[in-house]
Amino acid sequence: MLSWKQEDNGQTALLIEGARRVGKSTIAEEFAKHEYDSYILIDFNKAPKKIKDLFEDLDNIDYIFLTLQAHYGVTLSPRKSVIIFDEVQRCPLARQAIKYLVQDGRYDYIETGSLISIKKHTQQITIPSEEKRVSMYPMDYEEFRWALGDTATVPLLRTFYDKHLPLGAAFRTKMREFRLYILIGGMPQAVNTYLNTLNLQKVDEIKRNIIQLYEDDFLKIDPTGRISKMFMSIPGQLSRASNRFVPYNAIGSVEEDKLLELIKAMEDSKTVTIVYHCDDPNVGMSLTKDRSRYKIFTADTGLFVTLAFWDKDYTENSLYERLLSDKLDANLGYVYENIAAQMLATAGNNLFYYTFPKDDKHNYEIDFLLSRGNKILPIEVKSSSHKSHASLDAFCKKFSSRIGKRVLLYAKDLSHDEQTQLLPILMASFL
Repeated sequence: MLSWKQEDNGQTALLIEGARRVGKSTIAEEFAKHEYDSYILIDFNKAPKKIKDLFEDLDNIDYIFLTLQAHYGVTLSPRKSVIIFDEVQRCPLARQAIKYLVQDGRYDYIETGSLISIKKHTQQITIPSEEKRVSMYPMDYEEFRWALGDTATVPLLRTFYDKHLPLGAAFRTKMREFRLYILIGGMPQAVNTYLNTLNLQKVDEIKRNIIQLYEDDFLKIDPTGRISKMFMSIPGQLSRASNRFVPYNAIGSVEEDKLLELIKAMEDSKTVTIVYHCDDPNVGMSLTKDRSRYKIFTADTGLFVTLAFWDKDYTENSLYERLLSDKLDANLGYVYENIAAQMLATAGNNLFYYTFPKDDKHNYEIDFLLSRGNKILPIEVKSSSHKSHASLDAFCKKFSSRIGKRVLLYAKDLSHDEQTQLLPILMASFL
């Protein structure tokens, strides 16, 4: 955000995209307080009609600015003030007006929005080219540790990673701290509830409320409920260890074009991370992306944990106890796969996966593929302490000339096994 302000100097508006309750409004307002002399925040969820109507006629921009200052009781200063369009998808004409407001040049503009790219919200307007988009994710592990008052852990983990050193005696403590992050997740409201109560049941209640908000949003886009059903089915789909998400298991038969539209809506919502199958693993993996084969993970693993036991009360949910006590069953490995997807995506990686035949009935599978220079980095994920990596070995043999580093993410300390780096899952973001 600082780079945008300093480098663009009013030539673009900043559009912060992200899921509901991820903290977009908070970060925009905090930035405005610290970086500008004054600001106006227009929350289009509750702005009166007279404010929304201002953007229907742009012939007199001076009148728009005067009305906004009078209504919000704020004096704006040219090149020293910012106007925030919060939940801008609720007023499409305001988003369209960005083109002309930016051209005017007096003030900076920050937009925030959920489900902002959905056709329903943009089909009647011209999308401004004067937007610079950034994605906002749930709090990553370092931010989570900051919230708990700990600024030392993640830099220290990074040092151990860079020097290829095991944590040794500190490993069990650091993994227990990391498992707490898996349980709570990175949604600010859930983290804040934990800080205030130290009660995981209260945290679970907050996460359920957030999931219900997502369901409400999905129903506004698709009243048939199919997007909601696919979202709610994510843990069940991953638990079957299938090499792809099977939407028909959740929503029944649907035409291919409609299915692609539903998947795109989920992706645009920022509530999920979609990992597509790459048909030819190489540095240009997006060129051979198979849009009909994909896995879907929740963007926040804390929400994933709650989704996994959605139909049970918190008191019946033994996953919390098992995760904290390091007694995660092998068949719950999909929790680790989801946190790996979250950490890798939040670190800015485009994620792909790859499968190929092992025999007539079984496949090898590489959970994640990353591009690194002119090489690819294959990653296998295990929730257990087992060091076996048959899929990784077979893949590296098949594509030996394309492989750089190879990694097994698992639940034990940093180690090496011939050419494979065995990495504790809490270091996934460093990759």
